[in-house]
Amino acid sequence: MKEEKTEKSINLKTLTKSTVWDVQENDIFRMLEAGEKDAEIKENLRHYTDIIRSAFMLEEFKEDDKLVKQKYIKLGYKVGTVKIAEDAKISLAIKKRPITRVTDLTYENIRHISAAKLIEVLDRNFGGGWDSLSQSIQDIIESGFDISTTTLPKDRLHKKGGMYEKKVADGYEVLEVEKGTWVEAIFAKLKPEAFKPRMKFDTPHSEDEDDDEDVEIEDNYNRPDEDEDQIIDEPDDDEITEDNYRTTFAIETDPDEDAESLSDYIVDE
Repeated sequence: MKEEKTEKSINLKTLTKSTVWDVQENDIFRMLEAGEKDAEIKENLRHYTDIIRSAFMLEEFKEDDKLVKQKYIKLGYKVGTVKIAEDAKISLAIKKRPITRVTDLTYENIRHISAAKLIEVLDRNFGGGWDSLSQSIQDIIESGFDISTTTLPKDRLHKKGGMYEKKVADGYEVLEVEKGTWVEAIFAKLKPEAFKPRMKFDTPHSEDEDDDEDVEIEDNYNRPDEDEDQIIDEPDDDEITEDNYRTTFAIETDPDEDAESLSDYIVDE
């Protein structure tokens, strides 16, 4: 039952620049193939291919070009043919974008890697420690991970009962950056998913519900003061009224023409 639910939830219409990192190359082929039967997807191919391209490298090649096909396979691409119309097919090479440098990290993909993977990326790019990262990169990392650091002499870093031992026992991954006779330890742990409360709208109460839930609050905001004279004056020349106030909106149409096929938007990078 769980697998069926997952299959139904993965489709182009529900794909976002965050969830696209959860799917693999074969999923992209399947979703594109299924989209050939959906008129709405055909009309918005540019939107969907932009989402795919945020996480995947997407290349089109001629089906009969075996040398190019083998080149993509050697580079780690998945290759296949997608039917985009009843009488039209295109050959595609698809590969998920690697996350190997700190500059590959984004707000969309940061929660789709493990703490161990983050430490690997930091280790490959480090030299000056946590403070050597730009503020923007730090903000991206901290949006998905709890980060803490400490700098101690080498012989004190692994002291029994110290911060290092406690953090590791609490599930943190750690990267050690040597700074002469001192060592900076950077601890990372994936943050739990934040709870996003939904707005709750009032609904009519049933007659058998508790009276305490049917408290009616008197509205005094729109009621005029009891002592205020109810006099309607003629509007001044400078006063804005319904007769002299006018607002005009210019509505522009989208200049982009509707996409006719997937191949219209797949170009070599």
